[in-house]
Amino acid sequence: MGEDLKFKKLNSKIRGCRKCPLYKTRCNAVPGEGPLNAKTIVIGQAPGAEEDKTGRPFVGRAGKLLTALLAVAGIKREKVFITSPVKCFPPKNRKPTKTEIESCFPYLRKQIEMIDPVNFILLGEVALKAFFPEKKLKDFRGKIITENNRRYFMVNHPAAGVRFQKFKKILEKDFKTISRYF
Repeated sequence: MGEDLKFKKLNSKIRGCRKCPLYKTRCNAVPGEGPLNAKTIVIGQAPGAEEDKTGRPFVGRAGKLLTALLAVAGIKREKVFITSPVKCFPPKNRKPTKTEIESCFPYLRKQIEMIDPVNFILLGEVALKAFFPEKKLKDFRGKIITENNRRYFMVNHPAAGVRFQKFKKILEKDFKTISRYF
């Protein structure tokens, strides 16, 4: 079976998922999007309201900022795969629970296995904790962790940059740093 077909089947499985209660309140699951041969994967927290409406990742205000930040790093959005550890919108845009992340994480693991990226941009604490449960974003923001021939770069979530100018400036600085590595 071709990789495209396998990926379509995985996306279909994600869209029909009922592993946690989030399926009851979602409009659309958001599997993620981007090329299957992407060298870089961008991982956020969970879909927001706009993403829930469209079924696409990072299409709201934080998504517009993410696109601009990727450009700062010299990375074209269409060259990266963008997804989240949780594929459904948590009500009231709350942080996903540990159980919700654990329910969805096998999907993310399978996506990573199929895409086989070298670079990971982890957006915010939820994404960081999904890969490095013992680490804190405040200690690793703007830094790269290399593990198993993969590079993980931790930054604040773009939603923080949308809300606070201070975080937007930090994000811009961090994404300039990414350009030296990716």
